[in-house]
Amino acid sequence: MGTNYQKIMVAVDWSKEAELAFRKALGIADRNQASLLLVHVIDTRTFAIVEAYDQAIADRADQYALDLLEKYRQQALDSGLSDVSFLVEFGSPKLMIPKEIARKHNIDLIICGATGLNAVERFLIGSVSEHISRHAPCDVLVVRSEKEFT
Repeated sequence: MGTNYQKIMVAVDWSKEAELAFRKALGIADRNQASLLLVHVIDTRTFAIVEAYDQAIADRADQYALDLLEKYRQQALDSGLSDVSFLVEFGSPKLMIPKEIARKHNIDLIICGATGLNAVERFLIGSVSEHISRHAPCDVLVVRSEKEFT
């Protein structure tokens, strides 16, 4: 019994694990002739530490994310995929990716990188990939780096 994915979302940031997740998503999307949605959620909790919230900070974060996603989009197109789009959102990645974005876009596979949190950090705040896998309405593939196995 095989699964044919039609709408694949890959959650990316600037981590090595996200890069590996993106590369894996390219192959899966190609094999399934699926559309690929590249997503980056700018975590608004990081702005809470800024005493006087400055819109310029949000604008810079948005521009960095757009530049990153455009780079990934171009790589996906260069690899032969034809249906590639991207989305930048503000909010909690833990909630937005599985509960809002995946449902809104009828995603049937989410691919994300594993986080490098230690046991204490996972206990206190939990990992984004863990929340995605628990709350997603579809299959989730969590990609780990090779260094985690050594």
